[in-house]
Amino acid sequence: MATAGKVIKCRAAVAWEPNAPLVIEEIEVAPPQENEIRIKVIATGVCHTDLYHLYEGKHEGGFPAVLGHEGAGIVESVGPRVTEFKPGDKVIPLFVSQCRECRFCKNPKSNHCERSWACERYAVMCDTDSRFTCRGKVILQFMGTSTFSEYTVMNQMAVAKIHDDARLDRVCLLGCGISTGYGAAINTAKVEPGSVCAVFGLGAVGLAAVMGCKNAGASRIIAVDIDEKKFEKAKILGATDCVNPKAHTKPINEVLAGITNGGVDFSLECVGNVGVMRSALESCVKGWGVSVLVGWTDLSDFSARPIQLISGKTWKGSLFGGFKGKDDVPKLVLDYMSGHVKLDEFVTHTMKLDQVNDAIHLMKTGGCIRTVLNVSSK
Repeated sequence: MATAGKVIKCRAAVAWEPNAPLVIEEIEVAPPQENEIRIKVIATGVCHTDLYHLYEGKHEGGFPAVLGHEGAGIVESVGPRVTEFKPGDKVIPLFVSQCRECRFCKNPKSNHCERSWACERYAVMCDTDSRFTCRGKVILQFMGTSTFSEYTVMNQMAVAKIHDDARLDRVCLLGCGISTGYGAAINTAKVEPGSVCAVFGLGAVGLAAVMGCKNAGASRIIAVDIDEKKFEKAKILGATDCVNPKAHTKPINEVLAGITNGGVDFSLECVGNVGVMRSALESCVKGWGVSVLVGWTDLSDFSARPIQLISGKTWKGSLFGGFKGKDDVPKLVLDYMSGHVKLDEFVTHTMKLDQVNDAIHLMKTGGCIRTVLNVSSK
């Protein structure tokens, strides 16, 4: 393309500081270096983790930054030693890389990667090695991706090449939320046919977990949320029962035990709240119950009575649904294209990049499941 090898000036939503609105700025995006590709971002979802960094994480070292990590786009140009990608390829940026060479990448039990940006700066959530500048300042790259920009530059080990016919304003959701919840049920919990499941929290991640439980063959899926407006969507995606904890005088774990003969086989916490994590564990049946932490937070310790685990329950965590990004995300795209994985049902709003603060407000107030921003024209 005509822009290959040149600095590109484009629009991006810059978070100059925490607890402040994003600002649409003209930024400079440098050409890709060795093993890097530059991507024209077509669409991106707005995920709660973006809000977490902006409003909750309070890591001053993580600003200024371009947020966004749930995107899809087209390769604009490639740097030296890039053989896997070419200009024009459709791709999904990955916040969990896959170098295919480290001990984690070679181990089928893990989707971590020793060469990921997160190995040293996961708390700050931003990589200092950035190709962005604005007003003479380096702008950090959020979670190694930064999809609230018309262009971004990424290492090829953190990009998945996808089918040429994929609809980018839908498969972008596979960059985080839907993959995270769906995989937590399928890969981490390993939900079994005929089992009874409970999903705590019905945002996009929780609804994707509901879908995962259904596709795994669960016979009963109990959706738990204090916002009953989300129950209809949960039922569409596979929930058989919906429970509002505030509608009961007993703790939610006692409510679930009462309607499931002692507790559920699998529970998934998709809120990122340590109190809810404990409730999800306590909702599992003794002897074999499995509870999975899915919601992202790093602000508080969590706790439980030892007898919960001594009694035979298992407490697990899930990052990106246990999927190895480069290998598995292209397969998820095909699953969407074949109808096995739903994505359309998660999109409640579509906006332009300059409406990003409206999209953030919608998520902050619970007014959406997923808002997709149209970042660039095709």
